[in-house]
Amino acid sequence: MALVTSKEMFAKALNKDYAIGAFNVNNMEIIQGIVAGAQAEKAPLILQVSAGARKYANPIYLVHLVQAAVEETGLDICLHLDHGADFDICKKCVDDGFTSVMIDGSKHPFEENIKITKEVVDYAHDHGVVVEAELGKLSGIEDAVHVSAAEASFTVPEEAAEFVEKTGVDSLAVAIGTSHGAYKFKGTPYLDFERLKKIHSLIPNTPLVLHGASTVIPEFVDKCNQFGGNIPGAQGVPEDMILEAVKYGVCKVNIDTDLRLAMTAEIRKYLVEHPADFDPRLYLGPAREAIKGMVQHKIKDVLNASGTM
Repeated sequence: MALVTSKEMFAKALNKDYAIGAFNVNNMEIIQGIVAGAQAEKAPLILQVSAGARKYANPIYLVHLVQAAVEETGLDICLHLDHGADFDICKKCVDDGFTSVMIDGSKHPFEENIKITKEVVDYAHDHGVVVEAELGKLSGIEDAVHVSAAEASFTVPEEAAEFVEKTGVDSLAVAIGTSHGAYKFKGTPYLDFERLKKIHSLIPNTPLVLHGASTVIPEFVDKCNQFGGNIPGAQGVPEDMILEAVKYGVCKVNIDTDLRLAMTAEIRKYLVEHPADFDPRLYLGPAREAIKGMVQHKIKDVLNASGTM
């Protein structure tokens, strides 16, 4: 058993009305909860590590925890670098055993993004690792990614086609209206599906990626607030919109905020109801179960609603 790339996962998912869940990991309980959820649904899985996770947990610990999950479950698991800022961090993750890396050059001008991405692609492919890139800018905040609404920009379909041709990238994250964090929309949720359809028509063999795709399920927001949280007005991407996006080339759906909310809601609830307890295992256990349930829901009801995975 070993870690795998996402190449075969995406090849199976493309144009099959399902997507692979890519869940962000930060510690042992989160990894265990995600893996247990995927194992229960017999689903392939991408575990991804952000800049914040690398800083918090140390990549060495995370790599070995993920390898332990592979050994325990026998699942096909892809270990992915989320939002790699430059060539050096991508190279480091390739060398450390990651099977997929994302180079996020979206903050650079188009030609510079192509140049940086191509450099990462060449190195990664030489080492059997696949590469995701991003074109367009998602607004919101996620770890080291901070983009204001004014700075955000949607992916231009014709540029996407040129970008893929010139870089040889394996998958492409597109900006069609999603955003990072718990506050994705101030009013009515909107995703530009016509733009997505156009991108998919121009690069039909390229798996597309949807970042910032957490639903921010009200149940968990309400539970956080009920037990001392302060998350007013949080709003995510409605699940029917994710289902629609999967029809047009989206093979990878990133989920982080929903995991954080599920975990935090259970921890807050436990600590309020059991003020005398101070054993971390007593509140991290229910939090791990909440993550498992969240992952099962996402896989069964959103990512694989067609039952074709």
